[in-house]
Amino acid sequence: MEDTRIERIEELIKKQRAFFSKNNTKDVSFRLKNLLKFRAGIRKYENKITDALWTDLHKSYEEAYLTEISIVMAEIDTHIKHIRKWASPKRVITPLHVLPSSSSIIHEPLGLALIIAPWNYPFQLLMNPLVGAISAGCCAILKPSPYTPTVATVMEEMIKEVFPENYIAVVQGGRNVNSMLLEKRFDMIFFTGSPMLGKIVMKAASQHLTPLVLELGGKSPCIVDKGANVKLAAKRIAWGKTINAGQTCIAPDYVFVHSSLKEKLIKELGSSIDEMFGKDIKSSKYFPRIVNKQAFERLKNLMQHGTIRYGGETDEPERFIAPTIIDDIKPEYPVMNEEIFGPILPVMTYDNIDEAIKYINENEKPLAFYYFGKNGKAREVFHKTTSGGGCVNDTLMHITNKNLPFGGVGNSGMGKYHGRESFLAFSNRRSVVKTPTWIDLPFKYVPFKFFKLIKRII
Repeated sequence: MEDTRIERIEELIKKQRAFFSKNNTKDVSFRLKNLLKFRAGIRKYENKITDALWTDLHKSYEEAYLTEISIVMAEIDTHIKHIRKWASPKRVITPLHVLPSSSSIIHEPLGLALIIAPWNYPFQLLMNPLVGAISAGCCAILKPSPYTPTVATVMEEMIKEVFPENYIAVVQGGRNVNSMLLEKRFDMIFFTGSPMLGKIVMKAASQHLTPLVLELGGKSPCIVDKGANVKLAAKRIAWGKTINAGQTCIAPDYVFVHSSLKEKLIKELGSSIDEMFGKDIKSSKYFPRIVNKQAFERLKNLMQHGTIRYGGETDEPERFIAPTIIDDIKPEYPVMNEEIFGPILPVMTYDNIDEAIKYINENEKPLAFYYFGKNGKAREVFHKTTSGGGCVNDTLMHITNKNLPFGGVGNSGMGKYHGRESFLAFSNRRSVVKTPTWIDLPFKYVPFKFFKLIKRII
């Protein structure tokens, strides 16, 4: 795929700034019209999108639709339904000493947005933020990942057909193109990727004091406690770990299980994987592939320590790594010192829940946290830990509720989106006080008459 030239990037930025300055995007009817066009465009391109996801990642139609297309479509529908309410000025209470003025909050678009997406959910993670940008009234330049080139090409084709380039446009290329983009001044940057790259984006944004949302990752822990339904826990953990072959930012990265339940959990995890994909997992149309050779080699190296209790098969030409459960894990092993981002599940044990909590809290704050056990104990464990989001007795499902804000904390990111949070992410909340002219109270003017009375009021 050919990199977009710097001259082309500069031309697009200039065109979009000129278009935004005409204030067309501030009209809610304009935004609604374009959300409807966006939805129609996705419907038209659905088969091309799912075919491209199969080509680049071996995602089945069913998984591609459920984890990519349906999430974006639901997001669009939510914004179409609520945008007029969200965009309307919000009256707020005015304190006594400010009367007879009135106070309100106006939501205005930040301006020209840059959205940079990763390769693991290449459609969802580029188009979902775009919904928020359109809803808030921004223009946007979209940068897909070059590691899923078929999807990137289809998305560019769709965007060109649906939107004029002075409003929404796609640029292509690798990290050199990212660097060129980040040198330019945008009014908002939305980045999804690794914490390492997030630091680079944040540093670049600081040069222009550009607001940004960072959706990063990390090692999302999973605890299986005494009192858990082990069979159901294993099924839900196996599902969360094998969606997109584990190449999911909120996949359960590792499991802490009570020592009395370890053997049963490992057995049930293997049974659940067999039930989903069959004994010959490589031939299943439902099990995706690792994105490229570099990622394949990295994951293969992570399997060198510990005892493989299930899986372990690899096929480099196919970019296939079987779902793999590893026992006898020590914290110093490489698999415990970087985000796995693949179908490898290390299992560690504890006897007292505080051991697991201590380990989790001593490491970077994760994007997601999963607890399997009794609801009462879950409240205690969530109280003693932190994460961007999480589930009790399930995995991944918090991302499917459009009414929940999605995002990280600390090393796993900053800022939230989905639903109204997406609208707010691309908006400036502008505070306005309106003061009437029919009266002009003297209290604020020098020499501050009735000061003692005013002091009591405020």
